[in-house]
Amino acid sequence: MTDRETCSQWRPLLDAFADGELDAAHALGCEEHFEACAACASMLRSIRATRAALAAPGLRHAAPVSLRARIEAALAAERSGSTAGRRRSPPAAGTWRAGLGRWSLASSAGLLAASLLVMTLTWRAVPGLEAGLVESHVRSLQVSHLTDVATSDQHTVKPWFNGKVDFAPPVVDLSGQGFPLAGGRLDYVAGRPVAALVYRRNGHLINLFIWPASDAQRRTVHRDGYNLLGWAHAGLAFWAVSDLGANELSRFRQAFEETDPDNPKPPPR
Repeated sequence: MTDRETCSQWRPLLDAFADGELDAAHALGCEEHFEACAACASMLRSIRATRAALAAPGLRHAAPVSLRARIEAALAAERSGSTAGRRRSPPAAGTWRAGLGRWSLASSAGLLAASLLVMTLTWRAVPGLEAGLVESHVRSLQVSHLTDVATSDQHTVKPWFNGKVDFAPPVVDLSGQGFPLAGGRLDYVAGRPVAALVYRRNGHLINLFIWPASDAQRRTVHRDGYNLLGWAHAGLAFWAVSDLGANELSRFRQAFEETDPDNPKPPPR
């Protein structure tokens, strides 16, 4: 195995390793690789330095007591004057401008700047959804963690998720369309437990991650050598991840939607 292939195997696990989320076998493999690979070791040090910076006390900005007092006074004045304000005409422009000028913009701006800094650093330190999906897909290919329940029987896989996730993932048999079911497992993506269904296609594997989401949109993404295809239906988000080509993954999505009993079919002509 070349150095590049070794890095592609362990680098997606960097964040999980830094957070102590890996099992013993994966953690040992990461440690051995990072000791031998200067590039990955440097990335690990950078991740840990970012986390340490975010935890530093200096990033926390406490608002002055005077600011709290001014806010409480303004709210009290608003409450006491709300009834009278309905009977009087609106104040002149100069009146509310003068009141606004009493606020100390310096302390408010400092608080806002500190908040934006923390938000920016946090956003950069936490992997995005696509990165998390790829990491989960790669982890599933290591050390026989592909399935928790290994069977092609959809009637065995579907009830297995009862009590393990707070929703009922649709499980369909796509063997007739060339995508046989291999099983399912419980996974963790984007900060929550998700259902993962595993399908096969001509020697390739497809991880289909499912979780509740009302704002998911159909998207196609290529990341780190993998294709990702996302869509939504009936309050659930679906993300298929595989090294299959984008066209093959689209065929899988179409086959799943057409076979899903919860997906309404168009009426016959």
